[in-house]
Amino acid sequence: MMTPLLEVRKASKIYGGGLFKRHDKTIAIDNLSYSIPDKKPSITAIAGESGSGKTTLALLMMGFLTPSTGQVFYRGRDVATMLSAERRQFRREVQPIFQDPYEAFNPFYRVDHVLETPLKRFGLTHSKDEARRQIEEALERVGLRPNETLGRFPHQLSGGQQQRIGVARALLCQPRIIVADEPVSMVDASLRATILASLQVLNRDLGISIIYITHDLTTAYQICENIVVLYLGNVAEVGTVDRVIRTPRHPYTQLLVSSIPVADRRRRWGEDSPVEAEATSTLVGGSVGCPFAPRCPSVMDICRESPPPLFVPDAHRAAACFLYRDAPVLPTADVASIWEKKAA
Repeated sequence: MMTPLLEVRKASKIYGGGLFKRHDKTIAIDNLSYSIPDKKPSITAIAGESGSGKTTLALLMMGFLTPSTGQVFYRGRDVATMLSAERRQFRREVQPIFQDPYEAFNPFYRVDHVLETPLKRFGLTHSKDEARRQIEEALERVGLRPNETLGRFPHQLSGGQQQRIGVARALLCQPRIIVADEPVSMVDASLRATILASLQVLNRDLGISIIYITHDLTTAYQICENIVVLYLGNVAEVGTVDRVIRTPRHPYTQLLVSSIPVADRRRRWGEDSPVEAEATSTLVGGSVGCPFAPRCPSVMDICRESPPPLFVPDAHRAAACFLYRDAPVLPTADVASIWEKKAA
């Protein structure tokens, strides 16, 4: 069996408690397993509303957080116990793109410095001329003109330009994986397509796997092959993006899909929109059943008694819902196995 490029193995992340345990502990990620194969670069969406745990999962993947239980592996090595040289390689090959382009860069440094820093830090260039060539190529690949970009400070560029500089900076590190956390949520709609297209090019032409963190199922459907839908730190539904978004099985995914705006002049604003109770955090020692049960329109007694496993109601998709309890259970803990079978 081939070792995954990156693997999250039965990882949980718990926040809170405090020094004297005066505060409740919140489960942000609950016993989740997920892997990225070494030889099959893809674009996968991690989707859910605020508080679903998607950003926590991204931080675990990038090694910025340590799991409370479980492990994160890169090239078969536990990220938490990596030696210096291994961690240096990990930091170079797993690159972030942050949500807010206005806070991603030091305002006192010109763009040139921002882009030169990773080249120098990781020893990826041997001369100023070579560095200049690499920077210009990276800028052009994300749709920016070097002569109009270099020499400027971040505040002299638009949010869309700054975000594309973030993509170029990640590209200069020659990564294997890019974790993009809501990369277009703070960018004008007119520029979103350009940034999303840049991510697709990096995946297709350079073989970089993209983890696309989002609450926006429309953009996930536009660029992703696969999707993991999270709810309160648990996987609600997982599968190929076409199957999950076109015909969602989990009631939570169905609510997310139904909230996507539809261009129909016959519908008035808010008409037929489901109004549901606001999601609350999952507390340690809290509910023993399905975390979505308090909001679910199809809740049954069994939903309040035990958490559902991931059932496989049809090919290339699994849903954690007792509505499909007659279907087989996903045989492995790794949720990515549901679409890896398709690729094989």
